[in-house]
Amino acid sequence: MRTRRRVIKDIDWSLVAAVLILTGVSLPMIASATQATTTGDYSLVVRQAVAAGLGVIAVCVVLLVDYTDLMRFSRLIYAGNLGLLVAVLLRGRSALGAQRWLQLGPIPLQPSEVAKIAVIVTLASVLARREDESESLWGVFWTFAHIALPMALVLKQPDLGTSLVFLAVAFGMLLVSGAKFGYLATVFGGGLASAVGAIVAHFRWGLPLPLKEYQLKRLIIFTNPGIDPLGAGYHIRQSIIAVGSGRLFGKGLFAGTQNQLRFLPFQHTDFIFSVIGEELGYVGGVAILLVYLFVIWRGLRIAASARDSYGALLATGVVSVFAFHIIVNVGMTIGVMPVTGIPLPFMSYGGTSLVTNMVGVGILLNVYMRRHRILF
Repeated sequence: MRTRRRVIKDIDWSLVAAVLILTGVSLPMIASATQATTTGDYSLVVRQAVAAGLGVIAVCVVLLVDYTDLMRFSRLIYAGNLGLLVAVLLRGRSALGAQRWLQLGPIPLQPSEVAKIAVIVTLASVLARREDESESLWGVFWTFAHIALPMALVLKQPDLGTSLVFLAVAFGMLLVSGAKFGYLATVFGGGLASAVGAIVAHFRWGLPLPLKEYQLKRLIIFTNPGIDPLGAGYHIRQSIIAVGSGRLFGKGLFAGTQNQLRFLPFQHTDFIFSVIGEELGYVGGVAILLVYLFVIWRGLRIAASARDSYGALLATGVVSVFAFHIIVNVGMTIGVMPVTGIPLPFMSYGGTSLVTNMVGVGILLNVYMRRHRILF
């Protein structure tokens, strides 16, 4: 009984509350986003609620395992992750021009979402074991070598957005592990210059790239959506209109014209924040962003209070994923980031994404619970 009370006391209930608020708000927003396309059929909302329930169960399961035990299985997790990513390329289900799902009976699984957690767990193990090399250029090399293969397999699907998440995880973990900022700045600057140069060379001289033409156009069209307003720039233009039309307090739930008249594409997944901006307005959008900011802050505090470097790296990896998703998703809805198909954590529709995010929260809570001593 005393141990159970101690466990309950050591859970970060403020983080739990913030995540439940975001998940709870997502259900009516998804209902509003799908009302015009499903004619009152709220099956997607029900599925998301079921996924949320499964996510809560996943959090409880994660809490039962001491996070340090994951280090022993890191090689197995890495191999299993690669196996899933290869399987989706060989036998995956295609939709909207991408092959990203495995059908496990009645359950669709998106391995690229699972890969985020797998990369966090395994990369944290590599950096913790090579702690004495983390500040060297060799340590930076090993980090990017570790993410190279899963990143390439995800990019092959193609899923540009998720492949970029791996880079965010790598940079976040390297920064916490003590890598020199100059090394990271050099790698980032060199990578960005190479990417821009490759895109320019593709359009001028036909250099082959592992991306679809629509993905390349989205990477550059956000600078001026008016170049192709009915094609690659359509998503951004309609999203900006939706967010701007919400003004201060919004048009009201189920009353957004861009959303309900189906001008806004992918409104229940990639552009759910556009629905929030239109129907809840500036006040609602800022309120949601403040909750996200609190989640990020708590995650950073948990990383800082971890009892060992492995726990700090795990927490940092989860925070890096959340932060990257929030910045890129919200940024693309207001036209300051390219459209990359990255969902908004706990808010966008998607069962695998929601459960994976919940597992990430479970990892944060696990590190926080065991910041002083082993409870089990």
